[in-house]
Amino acid sequence: MPKYLFVTGGVMSGLGKGIITSSVAKLLQLSGVQVTCLKIDPYLNFDAGTMNPYTHGEVFVTDDGGETDMDIGNYERFLNRDMHKSNNITTGQIYKKVIDDEREGRFLGKSVQIIPHVTDEIKKRIRAVAAAEKVDVLVVECGGTVGDIESLPFLEAFRQMRMEEGPSKTLFLHVSLAPELSVVGEMKTKPTQHSVQEMRRIGVQPDVIVIRGSRALPMEAKEKISLFTSVPLESVISDPDVETIYQVPRLLEREGLLKPIHRQLGLRARAAMREWNAVADRFVDQPLTVRIAMVGKYANLADSYVSVNQALSHAGAVNGAKTKISWIESEEIEKDGSRLDLIDAYDGVVLPQGFGGRGVEGKIAAANRARVSKVPFLGLCYGFQLASISFARNVLGMKGANSTEVDPDTPYPVIDLLPEQRRVRDLGGTMRLGGHDVHLKRPSKAFDIYGTDKLRERHRHRYELNQKYLKRFEENGMHYTAFSDKGRRAEIMELDGHPFYMGTQFHPEYVSRPEDPEPIYVAFVKACAARAKQVGRAEKAEVLAR
Repeated sequence: MPKYLFVTGGVMSGLGKGIITSSVAKLLQLSGVQVTCLKIDPYLNFDAGTMNPYTHGEVFVTDDGGETDMDIGNYERFLNRDMHKSNNITTGQIYKKVIDDEREGRFLGKSVQIIPHVTDEIKKRIRAVAAAEKVDVLVVECGGTVGDIESLPFLEAFRQMRMEEGPSKTLFLHVSLAPELSVVGEMKTKPTQHSVQEMRRIGVQPDVIVIRGSRALPMEAKEKISLFTSVPLESVISDPDVETIYQVPRLLEREGLLKPIHRQLGLRARAAMREWNAVADRFVDQPLTVRIAMVGKYANLADSYVSVNQALSHAGAVNGAKTKISWIESEEIEKDGSRLDLIDAYDGVVLPQGFGGRGVEGKIAAANRARVSKVPFLGLCYGFQLASISFARNVLGMKGANSTEVDPDTPYPVIDLLPEQRRVRDLGGTMRLGGHDVHLKRPSKAFDIYGTDKLRERHRHRYELNQKYLKRFEENGMHYTAFSDKGRRAEIMELDGHPFYMGTQFHPEYVSRPEDPEPIYVAFVKACAARAKQVGRAEKAEVLAR
């Protein structure tokens, strides 16, 4: 029978529960346990698909077409296995199912209530994931913070599962914060005490507490937390900041986190850390720093592009380089064209995903500058589309070329709506989503990079390259070298006579893992590293100063 490890958070959001959940699951995996993760998001949205990245970070797409919370991406990267749309539960999904059941008369005239009907549906879904994936342990992360009204039904469901499954099959791990005021120089435990009191009020007593902080938690503070929360001292775990998130499993293992988990859940195997630690060590002390400009319209929040950031980091690690990313707001380029000079100071440019017209002209200008200045360039989804538009305008002379998403009346609809999207009215879950087979041409740079003529890649888009203009692109050196859906969708572009100028309609970052970096990112960072070695730092400094 599966066992359940519930992860909750206290004090404040943004503590890194997703990384701790991923790390705990990784340690169990390294102990020979069959494990997967489940993320609960208490918002009323059905899924993350219609949410602005500034609101909730990036939307992570699973192979089966789920638009999920970005922590699903963390789970995939740490466990090196695919998640499914069922690995992300929201309040919206739960309430919709309960209301649909009520409309169909499945409650036999009963008054439908939070307890037991909503909590029963929550428990049913949790158990269904554990059963479907045949795991020994399901790690369940509850989003938000203890005390939030939205998360109460889920915490109540956890409480009920403890009673139904028993203490030997359930474990509560609470993530909290020990803030440190610079004027005092002491890590404070009171917020954690209050957070645990709030959990007790709803009937949940943590078995393990993981304390986040800028530095290691002193023994005196551990003892105080243990005393006031009724958690054994060895189950109070310190989780200070580290250089890379991939060092967190090693940190938690050395802190002894597995001891209380193994004891309570009846697990015996010891974690085999050697190979994972070798992977984590690749991300620190790299001899070369590669500076990459990310030109987007969600540049003020790093979580908007977390999978891209991680894929670049993975690629940097295998190239012996640390990738340093600078975010450039594309609207700033539109306001001040001289900011394009910054492009020349970087070792590479990434044009990431996005939607809508805001900041588009800045992105198109950045794509052109990278082409002219021979700066390595990678366009992703919308970036692939805008780079095609940039080439059409600046090389093919198609004045006013655009996407019909931005300008429905453009004289040159280089990017146009997918035919099957023309009658779509609902925005949620209606794009071309999830994994599709991509076929590569030979000879091509794409084939050289991937070493195969068939890929499985993930998508999230409504618009695509209009192949009416394909011949003109090809005749002028822009080649489209991969297609899907029997040739109907162009998937990869590559430019002749450039160190590296490529784009993908798919999202390669979604399948990049620290143990298995995505090949096109590896090739891109390799080109960036070559430029970093060629271009003098003094020259870069001069450009940045301007």
